[in-house]
Amino acid sequence: MVPALPPIVKTIVDSIPDSMYDEDRVRYMADQVNSLLEKDRVALREHIQIFVKRTIDLGASDMDCGGMGCDGYFWYRVDGDKRRYEELGQYPYEETDLLFLNLLNERQMKILFEDHSVDFSYQLPIEGKDGKRRRFRTTCYFDNDHLGLNMRQITDEVFPLKFFEFHPLIEKGLLFRHVRDGLTLITGVTGSGKSTTLDGIVDANNEDVPAHIIIIAKPIEYMHDSKRCIVRHREVGKDVNSFKSGIVQALRQDPDIVVIGEMRDAETMSAALEITDSGHKVFSTLHTISAIETLARIIAEYPTAEQERVRIRLADVLRCIVSQKLCPKVGGGRVLAKEVLWMDASSRAAIKNGNTEEIYQMMWEGGRMGMITLEQDLLRLTKKRFITPETAMDYANNKRRMQQLLR
Repeated sequence: MVPALPPIVKTIVDSIPDSMYDEDRVRYMADQVNSLLEKDRVALREHIQIFVKRTIDLGASDMDCGGMGCDGYFWYRVDGDKRRYEELGQYPYEETDLLFLNLLNERQMKILFEDHSVDFSYQLPIEGKDGKRRRFRTTCYFDNDHLGLNMRQITDEVFPLKFFEFHPLIEKGLLFRHVRDGLTLITGVTGSGKSTTLDGIVDANNEDVPAHIIIIAKPIEYMHDSKRCIVRHREVGKDVNSFKSGIVQALRQDPDIVVIGEMRDAETMSAALEITDSGHKVFSTLHTISAIETLARIIAEYPTAEQERVRIRLADVLRCIVSQKLCPKVGGGRVLAKEVLWMDASSRAAIKNGNTEEIYQMMWEGGRMGMITLEQDLLRLTKKRFITPETAMDYANNKRRMQQLLR
């Protein structure tokens, strides 16, 4: 049973002038939150922590609430499926607006009202397996003049590189000890485990060789301890103004490995190519579902007149693309399926010549180099009875090829 909201919520909501409408009502509540006594702010934080903790108890990846879309309920994504949990109660929009505003500091509130969305990290005062407070990647945003909130649970453990079952040659290529430069991209849709894979790669390097790793992200998710490496965490909007600024500044900070949380736009992509071109080992993520789509997405970010130059530059610095999906596992849970492109002379030539459609066949035939198509990996999971043939078909990019493999 969820306890009643702190009395201060009703006091503030009832005090909103009837003459105020839409966003002005949220702004009014923001002003009231900023003037609250600390004991009231603590009471509001403790109340929303009840729902955040439920994310951990359920083993959910995400919690969503607030705004018209959630209809007053708290929703959780468990094993890939998102549903409302009506037993937690239904809240009027302005009550959740107030709870969310209380999570923000003044700078974050300013960003919220300027951009109508703000990203930040949130810590729950509960220790995880790593002995640190549980962390959540959080987005607060406007939904039809009220506030919506998404909290994504950040893993409290890092999986060893062996867990991801990369071919030994690919695993070797991901380590700075063996390959000291080049751009590696981990791609997939939201919730496909990109951050988990990236953290596993960072940790493997951190344990393997004395070096300097700079992580630039918005927000910072898993906090790596410095082991054999110095590991710096620079959060965009807090420690540095933008991804581009963080990348440019990194050039003067003597890094060996640079991790860019996400390549969101051409400006960030250009900065990533520049720092890779300067001889650094760079890792980043992209919201694409295949190696070929990744190449097309990067090139398409640039004006037509620049695309030829970008293709050549990308072909020269790109080292590896890992495109992944999390599939429903037989018996419950999810299992990782992935596609891996390791750049060789043939794939570089295909990119430079604009023949990226040839790369699928190169991955298909590149098993000895550690390459694999998503369909080949889905077949492997099917043969191991981790997933059903129907799941393999649902998650395949190339349905025709998948159908041929399952015959």
